Amino acid sequence: MEIIQNQLKEIIALLTKQNLLEKEFFTLEEATLYLGQSKSSLYKLTSRKEIPFYVPGGKMIYFRKEELDAWIIDSKVETVDDLESSIDNYLSQKA
Repeated sequence: MEIIQNQLKEIIALLTKQNLLEKEFFTLEEATLYLGQSKSSLYKLTSRKEIPFYVPGGKMIYFRKEELDAWIIDSKVETVDDLESSIDNYLSQKA
């Protein structure tokens, strides 16, 4: 019985994630699931205006999926190879 309950929970979680992929805007709770971050973490990011968000009517916070994806991509940490390439390009332009 416990195995069936665990499988049902997994199925519900997968369906929830699938539904998220089809939405254009997320609530705060949905954004936490999509990004894998806590509510408090997202509240901090919004209060510092470090992540794009919307507050229509001044109450609920919404996030646009497309902008969250861009925010993730823009948060890329440069690899050593990327940094070396940037330095080489900069130095070759100076010469």
